[in-house]
Amino acid sequence: MKKPLNKYNDLCFEERPEYKGASLGINTLTNVELVSLVLNRGAGTYDSMHQARQMLNISGESLRELSKKRLDELEVVPGIGHCKALALMAALELGKRYASEEHRQTVDLGSATSIYNLLAPKLTDIDHEEMWLVFMNNNYKLISYERLSIGGITETAVDVRLIIRQAVLKNSTVIAMVHNHPSGSLRPSKDDDRLTERVRKACELMRMYLLDHLIISSSGYYSYRESGRL
Repeated sequence: MKKPLNKYNDLCFEERPEYKGASLGINTLTNVELVSLVLNRGAGTYDSMHQARQMLNISGESLRELSKKRLDELEVVPGIGHCKALALMAALELGKRYASEEHRQTVDLGSATSIYNLLAPKLTDIDHEEMWLVFMNNNYKLISYERLSIGGITETAVDVRLIIRQAVLKNSTVIAMVHNHPSGSLRPSKDDDRLTERVRKACELMRMYLLDHLIISSSGYYSYRESGRL
């Protein structure tokens, strides 16, 4: 009797993602093949390919939508436990950080678009509000960026003194504020307006410059500076 093939051998050698990636280049692999390698520690099996296909199916074939999934949402796929779900989330997070790191090399952060490109990977796909600060020198070159707060962004929730203190510690003279609207709306709220004005006045007192306040969502960004409000 012919010995049945196990699931690993159901993929012939030339079809295995690890072989294709090593011989033809990792960039030649499909999203399904790449996800399958993450799920099975670098070896594409029948099971990992099937699991990868199911994950992309529940995400509408979108890696961006996949990156929004919580652990419990990934674990609904048969065979996906805590460790595999975490490995995939880690891989997707590395992609976001790569995009931000690449943009950090930009020469000039003096435009809303460049600031958006810097922080969009961190803020576009999360389901809660976060406020981030971008610290620059006089030439609009990046010194650093950091998260200031998590949750609803209001004038009472954000400590303006902390913003100024951090800028002083970093020898930054130019600041940009960036926060997201998970709802997708780019329309500033009254709290957004009041906070922007408070930070602007505090910067003026300290001889600093509030370059912009950006609101980011999945549909793009709103810039106070470009809208003539700063």
